[in-house]
Amino acid sequence: MIIANEGIKQLTAEIPDGHRHIRTTIILTDGREFTFQEATIANLVRAYITVKTYPAVKKIILTGKRIETRKEGYAEWQLVEDEKE
Repeated sequence: MIIANEGIKQLTAEIPDGHRHIRTTIILTDGREFTFQEATIANLVRAYITVKTYPAVKKIILTGKRIETRKEGYAEWQLVEDEKE
């Protein structure tokens, strides 16, 4: 699935009542709706910036992994860098 700007009816980024983190909801013109947690968007932005700003990097893969030993406050499930090309 490729989602072009023309396919997006609305994008909302907000901190819902009772939450501490941003949720981003995209509503497509066909009515489908996707809501992303903050960590998901942060990883997408991190990957985008890495590929966009490092001329030698043409690709980055972030793979979901369960991290047993992690910094306090970090989730157990993380997307970690797998490889660059």
